[in-house]
Amino acid sequence: MTATQDATPEAARRHRVVVIGSGFGGLFGTKHLRRSDVEVTMIAKTTHHLFQPLLYQVATGILSEGEIAPPTREVLSGQDNATVLLGEVTDIDLEERRVSFHVLGRETVAEYDSLIVAAGAGQSYFGNDHFAEFAPGMKSIDDALELRGRIFGAFEMAELAARRGEEVDHLLTFVVVGAGPTGVEMAGQIAELAHRTLRRDFRHINTRQARVLLVDAAPQVLPPFGAKLGEKTKKELEDLGVEVMLGAMVTDVDERGLEMSYKDGRTVRVEAITKIWAAGVQGSPLGKTLSEQTGAPLDRAGRISVNPDLTLPGHPEVFVVGDMIALDNLPGVAQVAIQGAKYAAKEIDGRLKGKPAQKPFKYFDKGSMATISRFRAVAMVGKLRLTGFIAWLMWLAVHLFYITGFKNRVTAVLHWFVSFLGRGRSERTATEQQIFGRSALARLQRGASDLVSEPGEYDDLRRSADSQRREELEAQAAEEARLTDAGERGTKVGDRA
Repeated sequence: MTATQDATPEAARRHRVVVIGSGFGGLFGTKHLRRSDVEVTMIAKTTHHLFQPLLYQVATGILSEGEIAPPTREVLSGQDNATVLLGEVTDIDLEERRVSFHVLGRETVAEYDSLIVAAGAGQSYFGNDHFAEFAPGMKSIDDALELRGRIFGAFEMAELAARRGEEVDHLLTFVVVGAGPTGVEMAGQIAELAHRTLRRDFRHINTRQARVLLVDAAPQVLPPFGAKLGEKTKKELEDLGVEVMLGAMVTDVDERGLEMSYKDGRTVRVEAITKIWAAGVQGSPLGKTLSEQTGAPLDRAGRISVNPDLTLPGHPEVFVVGDMIALDNLPGVAQVAIQGAKYAAKEIDGRLKGKPAQKPFKYFDKGSMATISRFRAVAMVGKLRLTGFIAWLMWLAVHLFYITGFKNRVTAVLHWFVSFLGRGRSERTATEQQIFGRSALARLQRGASDLVSEPGEYDDLRRSADSQRREELEAQAAEEARLTDAGERGTKVGDRA
């Protein structure tokens, strides 16, 4: 185990702030401390900051992963008081004020004076985690790249099957589970791919005959947007050719398809190779770690209850922000994480300067938006409800504003221009490794750690290999010299005495 400790006397060193996570909460919390007299250490299990709302565009070939996931080090390179460390946090010791994290089996410890936990949330399969193998979620770059491979790969496999005269319906059926914003956006883009982008690219299949199903156990599309916008969105999706199946609860998922049940007892099975899971979120496992040490309750989604100032009971030095918190029915959206992280950073800075505590955290709702297809979206801003082209322009402007980096904004606009005004998708590259790499790693006992030697083991193996290699080189050199001295070069082996 390695410890990142500061040997400087406590009175002389700067206040240490550890930030867990590089998402919206982690990044904005770190950046908001740039002028504070603190040392910030960000610990994240990825090396990038992910703009998660646009993951579906990576999965459907509109944007590259780099445009929505810039390197965190590059984003924070100009912030002298910030250090970025790679690692997945596995434990938080609130009494000792230590954070333990690891990467490829190597564990490191970081100490803190203040802590901002912004570890986010993962995909929830409602207790059926084995569904993930056949229906990837939409929470990471790995998810998006795997889905890109599965979606475009399905069309390729259908082309081959059709050429051989085989059935292709199961290959050209795409099921999106979850009718929230992510599910709606994903279903709309797959429909556009099939009916518009790819329609001239294949010779043995008609991509316009592809089925796109949007499935949800809820009785409406986009429940947080209200009944009226939900109904309009449903109609827009159906106009695109999406089959919307509401009141259908997924009960089983396998390699070839999935099963759904209805309230009236009916069970329906759909044969589909490509399934996308966009239903439900689960708070980071760190929520349970914090709950066990503080007694703060967790809700059904694994989110932890926090004080009105976003701190944990009995630990005013620990702030929890974003998707991890259960407070005032806050939604799991980027703005909650951003505003919460800024609040926490301001509170830390204020304490160091002797300022009075802030008023309890209050979320300012800037609205919600979701795209349906090109030129069509829904937007809810305050009491304003918009659909169609105007809502789509608003969506475009808001998302462009929050993409990190000028270069990424420029390239995103260019790709949107190509995809929305033309038929092209500039990011259609997909490989077998993208599709099957994660499944292969999951079959290893310790994941990627099994592919890396332990330091001591590596040194022993290297010494052994070096010794064997030296013997081989010495023997080869001796034989080369003998051949030359004996004049045996250029003569047949059988002619040698």
